[in-house]
Amino acid sequence: MAISGSKDGRPARIRLGMVGGGRDAFIGAVHRIASRIDDRFELVAGAFSSTPEKSKASAADLGIAPDRAYGDFTEMAKREARLKNGIEAVAIVTPNHMHFTPAREFLKRGIHVICDKPLTSTLGDAKKLVKVAESSGALFVLTHNYTGYPLVRQAREMVAAGALGEIRLVQAEYPQDWLTVEQDNKQAQWRTDPARSGAGGAIGDIGTHAFNLASFVSGLELESLAADLQCFVPGRKLDDNCHVMLRWKGGARGMIWASQVAPGNENGLRLRIYGTKGGLEWLQANPNYLHYSPFGEPTRILTRGGAGTGAAAARVTRVPPGHPEGYLEAFATIYTEAAEAIHARREGRQADPSVIYPTVQDGLKGMQFVDACVRSSARNAAWVGIS
Repeated sequence: MAISGSKDGRPARIRLGMVGGGRDAFIGAVHRIASRIDDRFELVAGAFSSTPEKSKASAADLGIAPDRAYGDFTEMAKREARLKNGIEAVAIVTPNHMHFTPAREFLKRGIHVICDKPLTSTLGDAKKLVKVAESSGALFVLTHNYTGYPLVRQAREMVAAGALGEIRLVQAEYPQDWLTVEQDNKQAQWRTDPARSGAGGAIGDIGTHAFNLASFVSGLELESLAADLQCFVPGRKLDDNCHVMLRWKGGARGMIWASQVAPGNENGLRLRIYGTKGGLEWLQANPNYLHYSPFGEPTRILTRGGAGTGAAAARVTRVPPGHPEGYLEAFATIYTEAAEAIHARREGRQADPSVIYPTVQDGLKGMQFVDACVRSSARNAAWVGIS
């Protein structure tokens, strides 16, 4: 299955609903764009806000029929499950504390869930959601969108093939600067509020991205960590800077730095992996290039769609090399992988084995990571195991 190419013979678009993502929401618009890039989904229903009035106004903005615009997600889940043309999947794009309950309501009615990260706001809710998802028979897709970049898939393929030899070091960082001073806007308010974000601030918001990317590409499982979480802005209740040392199962070591108070950084996600035979480096700000350094040889630059890249990158590449392919397309890859899996369920067949997307289990690992970081930091950066 290649993402690019003809649409001839494809099944009908998947009927998609959305919880959250109304007026003034950033990530909802990203999900809607991503769902449409490869023409696999059609948004037909939604509960777009916590207030019925705003939800209906947002639905009108998006061209949603009035009878498919809901005042709350429970009403939406119940009615859509009964409709002959009801939604087949729902995108949940709310703040962290509003992931668990909506996901549970749709999953228990057999509706596939595509949820923004992190999985939930607490580890306890994450464990409950895993049980709900596994018993529902519906798919659960977590939008760790950075796993959708072609050259991230290339890096994963190279590591799995042994191009780097035995992995020794895995380092990831994700610095931003937008919370260097207190911000009076919707996005900042919920991200710095423990009641809505959970126990982790920057570590939950962007640290989970760095951890997920490191795990996805390296294929390693985390054993223990030592974390130092800081809250530099006076009065802020959650961490805005994090340094984490990692011990991976099998002996590899690593580090993660996540910060939202590093002036000059926008979305500086970077991954470095080093083994006995060579190293890889990838930077999200310049995602169409992967630096590969075989030990004792000059560094090679692999380009998206260019010579030297393999099948894993090719199947999620849409445009020829030299034309930038970035954040929205990577997000769309997750949606399209989800669509392939949903179509397979429709047709009663096994999904293409090359289809990859983050699952509820990946979400649980992310919440275990956050929990361990908070526990470690509370003990003066003591080494702690993964719960």
